[in-house]
Amino acid sequence: QVQLVESGGSLVQAGESLRLSCAASGSIKSINAMGWYRQAPGKQRELVALITSRGSTNYADSVKGRFTISRLYARNSVYLRMNSLKPEDTAVYYCNYKDDVDYWGQGTQVTVSS
Repeated sequence: QVQLVESGGSLVQAGESLRLSCAASGSIKSINAMGWYRQAPGKQRELVALITSRGSTNYADSVKGRFTISRLYARNSVYLRMNSLKPEDTAVYYCNYKDDVDYWGQGTQVTVSS
């Protein structure tokens, strides 16, 4: 079993920055990928950023150049640095751990006001 706990969501103004954190516990394998997804009201959950065990990253086109994903293996944690936030970034952000199944956190709300 894997447990994921996100933190760092908040209400911010457009142009500001936030850093989301995700702490993983349980049967974590460092070789597995972790990532961040988001879901806005009325929309499907979408990939925001992914990081593999080798440090390779993948970003949604909408966040490239503004968001940075990183991982700290010693703490089984993954982070998402979000700069130049836009109102369209408003969503619930979910931490994801990929094993035989996908594990999800409870989500953290990010709201960006214009």
